[in-house]
Amino acid sequence: MIWVDTILQGILLGGLYALFAAGLSLVFGIMRLVNLAHGDLIVCAAYLILVLVTLLGLPPIVAALVAAPVMFAAGWLLQIHLLNRTLGTDILPPLLVTFGLSIALQNALLEGFSADSQRLPAGAISTASVKLGDLSIGVLPLLTFASAVLVIVGLNQLFYRTGLGRAFRATSDDAVTASLMGIRPGRIFATATAIAMLVVTLAALYLGMRANFDPAIGPARLIYAFEAVIIGGLGSLWGTLAGGIIIGVAQTMGAAVNPEWQILAGHLAFLLVLLMKPRGLFPRTVD
Repeated sequence: MIWVDTILQGILLGGLYALFAAGLSLVFGIMRLVNLAHGDLIVCAAYLILVLVTLLGLPPIVAALVAAPVMFAAGWLLQIHLLNRTLGTDILPPLLVTFGLSIALQNALLEGFSADSQRLPAGAISTASVKLGDLSIGVLPLLTFASAVLVIVGLNQLFYRTGLGRAFRATSDDAVTASLMGIRPGRIFATATAIAMLVVTLAALYLGMRANFDPAIGPARLIYAFEAVIIGGLGSLWGTLAGGIIIGVAQTMGAAVNPEWQILAGHLAFLLVLLMKPRGLFPRTVD
């Protein structure tokens, strides 16, 4: 029963990692942009929610709803005025620009909020649990996983069943031909990044309620997001959820054996999947 509980907790933890990775997967799947600042944007959103909670006295969930349109606009402007200029056949410019953005965001947050760790007040939900037979499941981890599934379902519906989704797919396949059909790739890319920022805000909400955060933790969140995306297969949203679950289960099982092995076990699971399936479990396309 102990191992069943360990695996269950790992699956729920995987939901958080999937939220970290979903926006990254969406952006990569549409424009092949590897955003090295993604983890720092999650931390920025967490601090924005914290400011709204502190200054306005809002509950974290309401503060996240207020922060969401701000992050949406920030994503749109970031893509229109900066990232679109780096896109092309060479993958190096986006890497360099987003790396620089990552450093700038970390230092800006450090200057504005100091190096002290913070946490969003989750209230009673942080300790609430539900019984499932002999198992006790935390309400907050359960909500995190349910949110991750809903996000993946919503993004898939958007991608495959809407006019915007058709524009996403057309632009991803051939931006030049799509532009001849009246689609403006720059605006489509900006819309994708803005939507990704909505997912980032949700990920930041659960990150802040479940753990402490500080200006320097963005790269670690980025690593988990990258590993989930790569395990699942680049561009596959359901694969991203599977990748997050694999990392989460590996970490909780490693911690059950030895607490010092938690992070290492997740990375070893990532390497093991790559050895068996170099393109990930569910690659969306074959180049």
